[in-house]
Amino acid sequence: MRSSTHTGPFAAAAPPQGGDLPERPAPRLRERARRALPFALAIGLVAFVLDRLDLGAFRAALARVDAPLFGALAALFIVALLAADTLATVLVYRRLIAPVAFRDFFVLRGASYLPSLLNHHVGQAFITVFLARAHGVPLARVAGATLVVYASWLGCLLLLGAIAVPANGGPLAGSALLLGAGVLYLAVLALRPARLARTKLLAPLFEAGVRGHLVALAARLPHLVVLFLGTWLPFWFFGVRIPLGAALTYIPILMVAVTLPLTPQGFGTRDVLAAAMFEGFAAGVTREERLAAIAATTTTWAVALTLVEAALGLALLRGVLPHMEAKNPTAAAPAGAAPTTGERREPA
Repeated sequence: MRSSTHTGPFAAAAPPQGGDLPERPAPRLRERARRALPFALAIGLVAFVLDRLDLGAFRAALARVDAPLFGALAALFIVALLAADTLATVLVYRRLIAPVAFRDFFVLRGASYLPSLLNHHVGQAFITVFLARAHGVPLARVAGATLVVYASWLGCLLLLGAIAVPANGGPLAGSALLLGAGVLYLAVLALRPARLARTKLLAPLFEAGVRGHLVALAARLPHLVVLFLGTWLPFWFFGVRIPLGAALTYIPILMVAVTLPLTPQGFGTRDVLAAAMFEGFAAGVTREERLAAIAATTTTWAVALTLVEAALGLALLRGVLPHMEAKNPTAAAPAGAAPTTGERREPA
């Protein structure tokens, strides 16, 4: 009987004793269509945007940009974003899962950029599964800790929206509604409904509590600032001058939209939304010229980020992550196994 010699978190299962691997059924047409839909939607949306443009103005907008400086900005943005994201996220996992080192999570989060090219949440699932297997913690518990990470991110967006609405002449009731949603969530955490608090998936939310969420939110602010700047500043390269007040209102919408599981890397989604929100801020005499400047920004920035993330993710996934996995004494422990001495045990 053959057996796999790989013992890491993603070790392959050994084949049956008979030696023949079981035949895997071919994916059904519906499953294939579901997988292809995000790519088809991205292509359709990009085609819709390009069809409305003056391609000559689009090429002219691209020609005016300092390509080396633009590429350097993309690389700097990704490294800064990775560091800020690691700083905020590792604090949550340390408290709720295991004593994860900053460097190790930096590598893991960077490696997750490769699966994140399909969708942001695929990368988060990659991290969740890896941590569960590497530290011998039940997957549901790690997923619950990941929900705390998501909650800190959404809390930052609520605060940003609550500030931006009145800053742009909107009603204070809008800010009150956004803040009220956050306060309601914190109230549920403080009340700790027994049925919810005992659920394995939700238990980490209640263990973090109000104080833990506020600490996580504060630690998430640098990440929010980096992401905001990295979404806003590229437009200035192409003559799309979005004032700070308007940016505080619209940029968060763009930030959230590109993470939705609609299209890979937000291709198409980013372009359509940016054209709708920022046309009035773009330079150009005709509408086609203004739309061309916006499309030049969104397409080149998306391509630049994809190339940087793919290169960084591949380098860390193949070059560094396997060594980190090998030196981890709990790496071979199956998910759900009892943690070793020094690791956090799941409360009864």
